[in-house]
Order: sequence, then C-alpha cells, then structure tokens
Amino acid sequence: MPSSNEQPIPAARPVIGEEEIEAAVRVLRSGRVVQGPEVAAFEEEFSALVDGRHCVAVNSGTSALHLLLMALGVGPGDEVIVPSFSFAASANVVRLVGADAVFVDIEPDGFSLDPAAVEAAITPRTAAIMPVHLYGHPAAMDRITAIAGKHGLAVVEDACQAHGAALNGTPVGAFGAGGTFSFYPTKNMHSLEGGMVTTADAETARTLRLLRNQGMETRYANEIVGANMRLTDVAAAVGRVQLGKLDGWTEQRIANAAYLTEHITAPNVVTPPVAPGARHVYHQYTVRVRGDRDAAMAKLTEAGVGNAVYYPTPIHRLKPYWEPDQKAGRSWDLPETEKAAAEVVSLPVHPSLGQGDLERIVAAVNALGENL
Repeated sequence: MPSSNEQPIPAARPVIGEEEIEAAVRVLRSGRVVQGPEVAAFEEEFSALVDGRHCVAVNSGTSALHLLLMALGVGPGDEVIVPSFSFAASANVVRLVGADAVFVDIEPDGFSLDPAAVEAAITPRTAAIMPVHLYGHPAAMDRITAIAGKHGLAVVEDACQAHGAALNGTPVGAFGAGGTFSFYPTKNMHSLEGGMVTTADAETARTLRLLRNQGMETRYANEIVGANMRLTDVAAAVGRVQLGKLDGWTEQRIANAAYLTEHITAPNVVTPPVAPGARHVYHQYTVRVRGDRDAAMAKLTEAGVGNAVYYPTPIHRLKPYWEPDQKAGRSWDLPETEKAAAEVVSLPVHPSLGQGDLERIVAAVNALGENL
C-alpha cells in the first residue's frame, strides 16, 4: 500500500487549466459558438502538425474516421483491412459505411499492423487499409504505403492516439489518403471532445466539410447527403490552447518513457519497443507482462500505481463481429493479436508525473519479481 501521505498515481490525468477555461468563456461570451472563427483557426494551426495538409475539424475521432471513409467513397461491397488489436471504433466505422472489416494480425514485436499480413489479406474487394498508430507509436507506414500503392488502395490513418508521432521524419496523418485524430480528454491533447481529418487533396477536404454540415457549404443549398458532425467553437478554442502546449507535453512524455524503460528491470515485464526511425509520443506506456497479469495489476494498484489494459478483447471477438462471423462460418487466425491482448498493461506516462512518481512506478514494477 502507498504510505498515508502518498496519493495513488493515476493512469491518465487530463489537463484543464485556467487558459482552457478562459478560452471557453471567451467564446461563450462572444455568442459565436458553433463552426465559427475558432474552428477555422484550429484547423489552420493543426495543419502545421501534419506537413501543411488540409484539416477539417469534427465532433469526435470516430466521426473523423467515419466521414473520411464516406468522403473516399468506401461503402457496400468493399473491404477495409484493419487491426483487431485496437479500440472498436476502428472497425465500427467500416461497418457504419456498409463495408466489411477484414482483420489482420499485428507485428510480433509491436502493436500495429503487420505489413506482410496486410498484403496477404488483399482481395479484389479491398478498397482501403487502415493502420492504427496504437499507443502513440507509428505503424510501419513506409511498407504499408508501398503495398497500398502497388495495389491501388487508399490508406486511412487512425492517428487518434498519436498526435505528433512520426516515422522517418514524416508525421502521422500525412502519409495516406487521409488521417484522423481524436481530442478526447485522455488523449495527448484534447478539446474536451472532438476530432480532425487531414488530407492532401483539396476536393476530399471540401467533401468532408460538406459531409460534416448536412451536405451544405451555403446555408440551405445542400449539395450532397450529409450529417451533423460539426465541432463547436468552444471545443476548438480549448483545442487551440492545448495544441500550443502539445510539444512540451510530448517531450515530457518521451522523457518519462525513457526513464521507465531505462529503470524497469523486472524479468517478466517487457518494455515497449520503438522501431528505427519512429517518434513514439507515448499516449500509453504499454508493457507486456509474461505471467499472471491480473496478479501483477493487483500488486501495482496496491502500491498506488494506476494501470489499465487497452485492449483486453480483440475487436474480432466482440459480439457485433464475433456472432456474424460465426454465422457466416468465418474465423480469424490472429495469434499475435491474442497474445498482446492477454499480456498488455499500460502504466502512467502522462506529463503531470514528477520524479518521485516515476521512481514509485519503477519500484512497484520491479517489485513484481519473477514469480507471477
């Protein structure tokens, strides 16, 4: 148990400071609260994070993925290759546009799509590949984009956990036909709630703007069938403040992760790998526990170290996917996905950690010992 004067270290700690509050109040007092100048400014400022791509703000990361698939024309009869080791939204949006999610395995030493598995899963119906930059580490985009180019497929990046991550100098969200980000409160930056779509194509960006706003650019002049997935100016104002702090927070996350990786020595705990050329921004610091994970998590909690599992059940085993696949006689062979789901534990890495917190986390992990 932590000592009486030690508070438990939370696994995540969203930041809402005075600057964010003041920004929200300023917009509320202005009376211009939906799809106004704050949203436009947020889009323009976020563009710098993705090599100057067009940016379209929406009301969530899930909406960002959903609208991007719609804008690219993905729909009934199409297949989208996705990892099963991810949050369900990655596959839900595929179903929502009427396409089929084709699950493939992750790399043995990482948590993102295995390019070899991706290429093996391509069929005449494949329309897109959706790599997920899970936990803040970029997927193998160099190999995935090469495969997509060879087969004429769209690449839809799920970068909802990876603001500022990069591979070989190219930021995530700037590789494929489009990228998506989430601004949920536990992300590396947030706007209370919200999302962003990035694309290099001006026509795709215009379609996205129509889709988020009932299909219209001019009021009552509807051009296509759209939805209401707009971002509020209040949320955008908060996002702009957070975006200005992102670089500092990211460097702190990287430094915290480096300390943990250097000092965690428990033989049954594997620290997260970083691929050559990758900039990992550590939305989560996710280790693998080789042994009794439940026992390890209980000991960490008893020591006052917050921890969580993302994600204990692969998407293909969730009811909305498992039951239809069973009825259709379809099954998925994803051994690395199953292994990761049984082993992963995420530890605190957020920028609010102090040196004492880091030392407590290391001590608690190393105290797990060899017998779990």
